[in-house]
Amino acid sequence: MMDASQKIDEYIAKTGGWRGERLAQIRQVIQKTLPDVIEEWKWNSPIWSQHGMICSSSAFKAHVKINFFKGASLDDAGGFFNAGLDAKDMRSRDLKEGDTLDEAALADMLQRAAEFNREE
Repeated sequence: MMDASQKIDEYIAKTGGWRGERLAQIRQVIQKTLPDVIEEWKWNSPIWSQHGMICSSSAFKAHVKINFFKGASLDDAGGFFNAGLDAKDMRSRDLKEGDTLDEAALADMLQRAAEFNREE
């Protein structure tokens, strides 16, 4: 039976194309920013946790989504989130083909989310 990291590897490989590349890039930023992060596989998606769930990433037909489970509680003065802005708890960033992922902004939001989970 595959562990979560192997399932995520397979998910990225099966997705392929620009969406697979973007998923791999997101994962790399997460692992670099939060070296102690735990990879999980829930709801047919990769989930990253540290003192609670931090974020997930999923590929859709026209975009890749980074979903922060407690995004509504995080300071987003820089405007990282562009989707799910009216949701009670979650906030998301949708990336379409050709969009650039601001790795520094993602890393900053990951650190905020990890800190929020530690303090909660």
